[in-house]
Amino acid sequence: MTYELLQSLVETDQNLLLYLNGLHNTFGDYFMPVFTGKWIWVPMYAGILYVLLKNYNWKVTLFCLIAIALTITFADQVCATVIRPLVERPRPSNPASPIADLVHIVNGRRGGGFGFPSCHASNSFGLAFFLVFLFRKRWLSLFICAWATLNCYTRIYLGLHYPGDLLVGMLVGLCGAALMYFLLRKITNENFKKARQTEIIIYIGLLTTAGILIYAGVAG
Repeated sequence: MTYELLQSLVETDQNLLLYLNGLHNTFGDYFMPVFTGKWIWVPMYAGILYVLLKNYNWKVTLFCLIAIALTITFADQVCATVIRPLVERPRPSNPASPIADLVHIVNGRRGGGFGFPSCHASNSFGLAFFLVFLFRKRWLSLFICAWATLNCYTRIYLGLHYPGDLLVGMLVGLCGAALMYFLLRKITNENFKKARQTEIIIYIGLLTTAGILIYAGVAG
């Protein structure tokens, strides 16, 4: 019974991947690879640092940065060095995958190695959930979670992860964020509800997204 349930989940995961990955077009082929990049979001990360410095002294800011770094490190390492070697699930576009020939590939990029769970999802949602816990601002929470969700969808679009990879990665990121935020509160004894100007993070993120949209529209 357990084996049949597992097979059913795997098949559902594959079918959902093929459906979502199949929703491709020229615009998406330009937009998704850029949006999923790491360096494109440096301005938004700088905005997070700016908000921290405007609201807290340098010691609290430093502890926040350390907590964010530890959240991402925890999420990344749990996925990459603990779970992946145990599960050994090839990425959808990996030649070893049974559905590799059915997956839409962008720029000839095929995922190498194993993909369960997704480090990209764990890192993105680790940061997102940490900011949700830290600032507890409605619009920032909605924006940063939408940003992390779209980041995850890019991995499906590019054929690099199954939806299940992303879901488990998100849960790992949530655990890391909750743990590090708990430790941060214990160490600093700071009330982070008073943070101001958090909308700057949203503005920078939206401007970056607009820039990617313009690029994809022109290039496509």
